[in-house]
Amino acid sequence: MRLLAFLVGLLLLACSAVGGGLLWARHELERPGPVPLGGVILSIAPGQAFASTARQLEQSGLVRHAWLLRVYARWQGLDRSVRSGDYRFDAPLSPIAVLEVLRSAQRVLNRVTVREGLTFNQVARLLAESGFGGADEYQCLAADASFLASLGVPATGLEGYLFPDTYSLTWTTSPEEILRAMVRRFREEAAPLAQLRLTRGITEAEMVILASIIERETGIAAERETISAVFHNRLRLDMRLQSDPTAIYPWKEGVPTAADIRVDTPYNTYTNDGLPPGPICNPGRAALEAAIRPSAAEYLYFVARGDGSHAFARNLRDHNRNVAALRRARRGR
Repeated sequence: MRLLAFLVGLLLLACSAVGGGLLWARHELERPGPVPLGGVILSIAPGQAFASTARQLEQSGLVRHAWLLRVYARWQGLDRSVRSGDYRFDAPLSPIAVLEVLRSAQRVLNRVTVREGLTFNQVARLLAESGFGGADEYQCLAADASFLASLGVPATGLEGYLFPDTYSLTWTTSPEEILRAMVRRFREEAAPLAQLRLTRGITEAEMVILASIIERETGIAAERETISAVFHNRLRLDMRLQSDPTAIYPWKEGVPTAADIRVDTPYNTYTNDGLPPGPICNPGRAALEAAIRPSAAEYLYFVARGDGSHAFARNLRDHNRNVAALRRARRGR
């Protein structure tokens, strides 16, 4: 009887231990793991064994027990359904949830939209905030003469040559690869314009500089060629462009004040003749085309109406009338 009682007690103890172990395992598999500051980017190679993947997850801090995840994945038959690719983890997830992400299509491509008219600094910040490197990495590449030379861009830098578009990127795409892709898109868009540009005697650099000013002056498609005509007319008559956006590049963002316009910088077309030494933003295809295809308008002046559109004039007298009328309209509101 004593032996039987001992064996029953031992069996109960073993069952209790097994039950406790199972409860612990379930708790650990459902408990979110810590995510290091700044998140984690995980790369899984094609054909990579799940054991290696589990070790990566543990080493990166995403899961606490690689062996437990391996046992669970094998038991559920999920260890062979993990997809290769790049994954980014920003929030704490349980090991089971992490495994589901690795089996989903979430890792494939991540879209970043760079809109027309952003400056290089704004693009760098956007990419950094989207999780693709640090803004300082982009700044270092922009200051690397050998990198710029490899891209075939002017010594003034990447400004103007980062084509606005939606880019599909993996989390491990490097800043260098991203910048190369953006310049490559610029080349693809600029190539069909080359014949017309050469016919008009405009260099690629001049096209990009003028397009960048047009891009910052208006967002209205119907006005681009007219604004281009104003600048072409002024250049032909040796008049200064007097474009507000050039007065604050690259030291300030936003709307220039009357004091800003008087600051003499190399880019300020109020204080300098001709085109600025480089682009002031990254223009889109429509602005590039407008730069080499101005309308036949004879305008020399324009003033913003305040609704995104502009009032145009052929001479200073009419321009002053437009300015006065707009001021009266604003005071009457």
